[in-house]
Amino acid sequence: MEWYLKALKNYVGFSGRARRQEYWMFFLFNFIITIVLSILESFLGLNGVLTIIYGLFTLLPSLAVGVRRLHDSGKTGWWILIGLIPFIGTIILIIFFCLDSEEYDNQYGPNPKRTGLDY
Repeated sequence: MEWYLKALKNYVGFSGRARRQEYWMFFLFNFIITIVLSILESFLGLNGVLTIIYGLFTLLPSLAVGVRRLHDSGKTGWWILIGLIPFIGTIILIIFFCLDSEEYDNQYGPNPKRTGLDY
């Protein structure tokens, strides 16, 4: 839960780097919350109102942590736009998000694994 809250607090932080753990833990909690809201909506008959509100609330933090994750693997944040290409773009992004960090500091900042810092 700590990683999820950290990404929400850094919702406009598009600079720096995010480790794989930070990205995937944010993704996991985001996914779980979305599923819980969907189940709650089906019981209450709200037709996706809560899910849409939550999706809008987490849109910017999701983009920011995705861009920082791309920075960690040495890619520019503009690669996030490849996700707009149906199916193929999503697969490419998943591969990029799974890549390990660049071992040393790069143009986006120091390696969070080596410094113990998590950006």
